[in-house]
This record gives sequence, C-alpha cells and structure tokens, in this order.
Amino acid sequence: MAGRLFLEKAATVTEGSAMQDIEAALWLIASGDAALLSIVSLSLQVSVAAVLAAAVVGFPLGAVLALSRFPGRTVLIVVLNGFMGLPPVVVGLAVYLLLSRSGPLGEFGILFTPMAMVIAQSLLVLPIIAALTRQTIEDLWRDYRDELNAMGVGTIGRVATLLYDSRYSLLTALLAGFGRAAAEVGTVMIVGGNIEGFTRTMTTAIALETSKGDLALALGLGMVLIALILAVNALAWSVTAWSKQRFPG
Repeated sequence: MAGRLFLEKAATVTEGSAMQDIEAALWLIASGDAALLSIVSLSLQVSVAAVLAAAVVGFPLGAVLALSRFPGRTVLIVVLNGFMGLPPVVVGLAVYLLLSRSGPLGEFGILFTPMAMVIAQSLLVLPIIAALTRQTIEDLWRDYRDELNAMGVGTIGRVATLLYDSRYSLLTALLAGFGRAAAEVGTVMIVGGNIEGFTRTMTTAIALETSKGDLALALGLGMVLIALILAVNALAWSVTAWSKQRFPG
C-alpha cells in the first residue's frame, strides 16, 4: 500500500515537472531566447551549406551515372544506393581521422569547427542526392533520348538539359538531403565537438541538455527541429504535386 502511494506521488510530481518543462520550452520559443536562436541559426547554416556542397557534386555525378555506360557502373550504383543508409558515426569517424592532427588534412586545423561539420554532413548527404538524381535523370532520359540523339547533343549538353528539365524533382532531392542533415547528431558530435556558441547544433544540444537535466531547452529545440522537418517534407510534397500538375506526364 505504501509502495503504491509512493509511486502515485512520484508520478504526480513527474507529470507536474514535465508540464512545467513544456511550458518553459514554449516560452523559450515564443520569447526568442538568444541561446536557442543561436543554436538553431548555426544548425541551419551548417545544414544548408552541406546540402549545397553535396549538390555541386551529387547532381552531375548522378546525371553521368544515368547517361553513361561503363564497366563497373552497376557496382558503383549499388554502392551509392547502399551509402544512402551509411551510419553517421562512421562518416564522422572517417572525417575525424582525416582532419585530426595526425591525419592527411590535419595541417589545416579545421577539426572542431563548423567547416568540419559541413564537410562531414556533405559526405553524409552526397549519396542521397546523387542516387535520387541518377534515378530522376534515368527516368527522364527515356523520354528525351531520341530527340537529343537526333540533335547530336553531346554528353555535357545532355546532362545540362536533363538537369534543368528535372529541376523541380531535384529540388525534392535537396530537401530530402537537408532533412537528413538537419536531424543528424552522431557525425557533427564527433567532428564538431559540441562547443557552446561555436559548434553546438540542435541535435547535439538536445542530447547534452537532456543529460544535464535542462529539459526546457532540450524540448524547445526538439519542437523547433520537428517543425523544421515537417516544413521541409511539406515543401517537398508541395513542389512534387505542383510540378506534376504543371507538367503532366
């Protein structure tokens, strides 16, 4: 009996504490808390930079894989598709070894900086963008093949034409990559170091503040992150629906 009363009292206290944390989290968001906004801002900057860097390589790589035929192409595609699910901590470890003082790029001294985080997230997002681009261009090539061949368009011209005409579909690939980058924690924790005011992102801050017991900030960042991911997915769906409506077939 006494044990049951103790558990009921503990549950009541926990419930009250949880509600207070949620209220505090909502207040942090509504009041524009400086610490919260700083963390969100850095997260967005790193994720956007990483996605853009990955797109510079991923778009042409995916297009070339879609249009070219060469020995080992199938193996490369399988590897690329497999890397879409690459464990983030493995990417973080690889980049850490490259950028550490004893690594080949250690002389640049960019480990535990936002630049290191951008590099790591770019490598994480690159397979996603490249694989989705390859599939998109390969599907579009079936419709354009005869016309482009008849016009004698070269490889570079084909790549440029197909990338431009599939720009709305490729935007969804960018948004998918951004969603992966924004929600990532393991990679940026390893190469960024989670330094307050310098390399602390939403995901790493949530992990740290939860372990410290500061659930208000952790919940606030979690709410912002969820809202951001939902907004990205809604935008991707809207772009896809709009492009299909405007360019049927």
